[in-house]
Formats: sequence, structure tokens, C-alpha cells
Amino acid sequence: GANMKRTLTWLLTLVLCLTACSAVAETKVSFFTGKIETIDLLNEIIDGFNAANPGIVVEQEYQNDASSIIKVKFASGEVPDVMTTYEQEFVDQGKYMDLSDMNEWWDRLIPSMRESCTDLKTGKQYRVCTNMTMAGFFYNKEIFNELGLTPATTWDEFVQNLTVIHEKKPDVDPWFIFGKEAWHLGHLIEFIPHGYLKQSLGALECKTAMLNNDSAKLNFGAADGCMAVFAQNLLDLQAKGLINEDVLTATSDNCVEAFVTGKAAMFSNGMWALSGILEANPDMADKIGFAPYPAYMPDSQPVVLCAEDSGYSISATTKNDDAAKAFLIYLFSAENQKKYAEALGSPSAFTDVDAEWAPKAFAEEVNAALSSAVNIGFTNEKPAGFSGDDAGRMVQDLLAGTYDAQSFAQAYEKAWNEGF
Repeated sequence: GANMKRTLTWLLTLVLCLTACSAVAETKVSFFTGKIETIDLLNEIIDGFNAANPGIVVEQEYQNDASSIIKVKFASGEVPDVMTTYEQEFVDQGKYMDLSDMNEWWDRLIPSMRESCTDLKTGKQYRVCTNMTMAGFFYNKEIFNELGLTPATTWDEFVQNLTVIHEKKPDVDPWFIFGKEAWHLGHLIEFIPHGYLKQSLGALECKTAMLNNDSAKLNFGAADGCMAVFAQNLLDLQAKGLINEDVLTATSDNCVEAFVTGKAAMFSNGMWALSGILEANPDMADKIGFAPYPAYMPDSQPVVLCAEDSGYSISATTKNDDAAKAFLIYLFSAENQKKYAEALGSPSAFTDVDAEWAPKAFAEEVNAALSSAVNIGFTNEKPAGFSGDDAGRMVQDLLAGTYDAQSFAQAYEKAWNEGF
């Protein structure tokens, strides 16, 4: 009897210890992202990590309007351990951990990509990117060839191309804009009017002008400035029926659907859109062209985005920094990054990752666009109170008839200034 009792006591102690120990040992790492295209693959990679690291549980949280929601999280102290959202204001406030000494990452990264991840003010790195992305116009090569068109380098040629498509193929939307998604319209501002500033001022000069809010250089509110001309151009295209009529209700899915069925000739987006197109219609592989944004201001050049993509930061206040770093080390392995680059359709920023990220012909078009146009980056220097989504909502209002070009430019300048 005594033996039995002793065994039971021992078992009970063991059970209690196991329960207590596992409660103590389990580290939860929260991972916050706004990147819809990679949710499933990242969950797969997270499952692999969790299985290989008993005691650590990484959980992914996706939010559509991530750039706004992260502000709420920072304000309430519910800060994720790892996040893909990155804003200059949060760098300045010390919200992110300094990752400058993570040489096991940096030694593998293409040097220009490390540069893109470097904070202008401190010269340190608070995030690491795993991919490069390009953005420009995707176009249907079949439609262009049939109508004898070549991608435009000036705005006049661009309007001419859209007009020919509209006249010869009345059931095709020449340029499809999915304006229900504010970020997409925010990107048009980053790539077209901001793109003009980035190339005319120079990348560094433009970043500095934005950070210092140098109004004389940015000149957002001017009647003949890059914002007013951009707005007028959009309104003209809308009036001529050269963009889709349902621009304010159209989603990214609608855009993919229209493009793969030959109902849209062009749309603006980044490489992250590629996998969705090929999934919807694998036959598109040879039909997708890629072109820069045409020059639209006097004495300007066409531009194409070539930027860091899929950036990761760790919270400066996390209690789980070792677990967070362990997760990123696992995520950044060459094997996982090859999978990621191929799933996302985006070249890897790591030199040891050999990924077939796009059909060969398309990859060649992208390289040609990069060598023919001024390469610009994302606008990471936006004022914190005025996100890319906020800018996009202003473009929604423009297309809904709330503004004319001049009042749009003035409202944009006001919102930008107030965002500081």
C-alpha cells in the first residue's frame, strides 16, 4: 500500500510539475502583418518552427489596415513581438529593436537592400527585408501586340495608348484601378507624384525634404505642382472612360479577374500581385508585360519602383527577444526564403537564395524596365499622422467628385502638414 501511495504521490507531483513547467516554458511570440499574399505560406513556416521549437509558439495576426491598427497597438501597449509594419515616427520614438549587429542576416543580404533598411537619421537598421519588389504597370502583351502598341514613356503617349485600346476594344478597361482598397491608391501617389519628386530631387534629397517637411521643395499644394497635375490627369482619364467605371468599388480580386480574362489591358501593382495572376490563369505566363510609370511632369523621366519588400522588425520592449530572433533566423533560412520568393513572385534579397520567382520572359521584362527608368523606393518618410491609406482615401474622394485638381492638391498638402 505504501509503495502504491508513494508512486501516486510521485505521479501527482510529476503531473503538477509538468503542468507548471509547461506553463512557465511556453513563450508566445506575436507576429503582426498587413501582407495578405503570404498568410498561408507563413502559417506553414510558423507551424514548422513551432514543431521544431517546443516551448515557443508563434502566432500570426493579419490586419487589412495594418498601418492604422499598429498605432492603436502601440498606444495601448499591446505591442506585437515581430511586425511587418514600419514607420519613421516609430523609429524616432524607439519602438523597434536595433538589429544592426545581426550579421548572420546582413552578411547574406544584397548591399543595396541593407542600405534600403538603414534609418537615415541614425545609420542603424531597425528592420530587415527578405525580398526586393518592383512596381510598375502590368500589361497584356497580346492586346498590345494586336493593336501595335508599345508601353509609353510620356503621359501623352500613355493616354494615346489607353485611347486606342478604348476605341478598338470597347469592352476592355484600358487601365483597371481597384480603388476600393485605399492602399492601392496610396501607392499611385507614392509612385507617380512622389516618384516625380524622388527622381527630380534625387532619392536622398527627397527623403530629407520629406523628413524635414521642406514645403518649398515638396510644393504639394501648387497649382502646377506634381499633386495637382496628377489629380487632373486622373480626372481626365475618368471623364474619358479610360479607367474602369467601378473604380470606387473594385477590389484587387476584381482586378485579377479582369486581367486574366482579357477584360483589363493594364493595372498598376507590385511583384506581389504576380502569383495571384498566375494562379487564376497559368496561361497568362507569356502574356504579362511590365512597364515603368510614364513621365508626366515637364523635364521628367519614367520611374519604376525597386524597393525592399517583406521587412521585419522586432519590438524594442519585447520580453521575448531571443524567441523572436530564433523565429526570424528560421524564417530567413535559404530553404524557407526560396519557397517564399517563389510563392510571392518576388526576387530574394538574400544572395544565397536561388529562386525561380517569375516566368523567365516576365523576369526579363522587369529587368529591362529597371534599366530603362529611374529606380525609386517606397515613401517611408510619410508623416505618421498621414499614412498611405489616408492618402488613398483622399484619392477615393477625388474620384468620387469631392475635389477638383487644385483643391485636392491643397487638401493633400494640408493633410501632410497636419500629419506631422
